[in-house]
Amino acid sequence: QVQLVESGGGLVQAGGSLSLSCTASGRTFSSYTMGWFRQAPGKDREFLRAINWNGGITYYADSVKGRFTISRDNAKNTVYLQMHNLKPEDTAVYYCAAGRPASGTYATRVSSYDYWGQGTQVTVSS
Repeated sequence: QVQLVESGGGLVQAGGSLSLSCTASGRTFSSYTMGWFRQAPGKDREFLRAINWNGGITYYADSVKGRFTISRDNAKNTVYLQMHNLKPEDTAVYYCAAGRPASGTYATRVSSYDYWGQGTQVTVSS
């Protein structure tokens, strides 16, 4: 069992930056691929970025390419999402997730992740 807690959300102006953190309980954090997703009201949960167990491989959605960076610190059981040049359309609840996707192709899929945090709100004002 893995419990995930996100932090770092808030209100930011368009063009600004925010950093999110997700800390996991348990001793198996380093064995999981970690992903960040978001969900805006009335929309499906959307993949943003993912990182494999040792940080050697990352995956990204085109919508955040060049703006959002993912990293992890296995010694701290924490995964990070650094967000730059934020836009009003980035407004959503942001979730981290832990899973073991069968391959890189599956790392972008909601169904590949077994554990989810409670989410943190990010609001970008215009």
